[in-house]
Amino acid sequence: MEIRQLTCICCPMGCSLQVRQKDGGVEVAGNRCRRGAVYGEKEVTNPVRTVTTTVRLKGGGVVPVKTRGEIPKGKMMEIVKELKALEVKEPVHIGETVLEDAAGTGVPVVATACG
Repeated sequence: MEIRQLTCICCPMGCSLQVRQKDGGVEVAGNRCRRGAVYGEKEVTNPVRTVTTTVRLKGGGVVPVKTRGEIPKGKMMEIVKELKALEVKEPVHIGETVLEDAAGTGVPVVATACG
């Protein structure tokens, strides 16, 4: 039975979590709030992330972007590579989709500022 040590990222407290998978379930200790327990369980069973980066604009410059939802942690680098190869035409508006389906996850990537 492996115990994973994690630092919770759900709030500023940064609790030190001890997460153990046992009997088909997950046991989380060290959390000071319910969000920490949810985070610890999710992190060992199905880790997900929101990707934030920038995309190049045709003619120069960049625009900040992020995934509209969480994506599987294992797809992060694939998405970053797709975005690195992407170049979008101005004008770009906040909330505008710049990539429809990031790495086959079904999650779009949207602009977070105007460009």
